[in-house]
Amino acid sequence: MIVSLPYKVPRKLLSIPTVLLRSQAAKDAELLVLRHENAVLRRQLASPVRHEPADRLWFAALSAPCPR
Repeated sequence: MIVSLPYKVPRKLLSIPTVLLRSQAAKDAELLVLRHENAVLRRQLASPVRHEPADRLWFAALSAPCPR
């Protein structure tokens, strides 16, 4: 834990400019991915999560503008 703290703090600090400098399109695409994922999870709340082919297509199409 002591070793990981000096690693995590600079990493979080260096990720702040990345978040601030992302384009609006990338942010919108990320929000769409998360909303669709929530819809899939709500639809299958009682059963195990199974992504349909249409869901996979959405995730693939919207993940392109999202940063890794």
